Amino acid sequence: MSLKKASIIIVLVLLIDQISKFYIKTNFSLGEEVPVFDWFRILFVENEGMAWGTKIPGEYGKLILTLFRLVAIVGIGYWLWDSVRKNGSRILITAIALIFAGAFGNIIDSVFYGIIFNDSYGQVAEFMPAQGGYGTLFHGKVVDMLYFPLWQGNLPEWIPFWGGNYFTFFEPVFNIADTAISAGVILLLLFNKRAFPKEEEDSKESSN
Repeated sequence: MSLKKASIIIVLVLLIDQISKFYIKTNFSLGEEVPVFDWFRILFVENEGMAWGTKIPGEYGKLILTLFRLVAIVGIGYWLWDSVRKNGSRILITAIALIFAGAFGNIIDSVFYGIIFNDSYGQVAEFMPAQGGYGTLFHGKVVDMLYFPLWQGNLPEWIPFWGGNYFTFFEPVFNIADTAISAGVILLLLFNKRAFPKEEEDSKESSN
């Protein structure tokens, strides 16, 4: 696969991701929810940290996380360019392009959303508000909105530790960028041998 085709994947993912986030940010207040099906809802939340809401503590925790993401995206970008240069498999390049696009999409939120939007607490945010944004450069929050509570209810009493507790599956709220990253990782896991055919051949030759 050429770098041009990989770039098309990246641009498409970024467009869908950012359009969806702009729509949610400028039409929903924080915590607002719209049911689509019993098992799928649009729920606006903002993530200040890493996956699962984990944060790096301290005054500079958010800045450290954003800078780490920027360094990571450079590494992923080099991996993509190097894989294309070495005529890597279509699955490998597609997977890396998806991971790059997803990581880049969330970086845009982290870097810029704090200065281009005001906050969404009890109100619908404005784009480029006259009074300024809710944060500063590199201190934006990631917008999430896809929620799939496939099952909700009380667990059976016989289950150790959690029996009788109210439980939701699947509880995380995520976005298009997260979906692209997950899809890329899943491609690499499911089609590992097709993604890395040369490595497989080299390992066989070295063992003989």
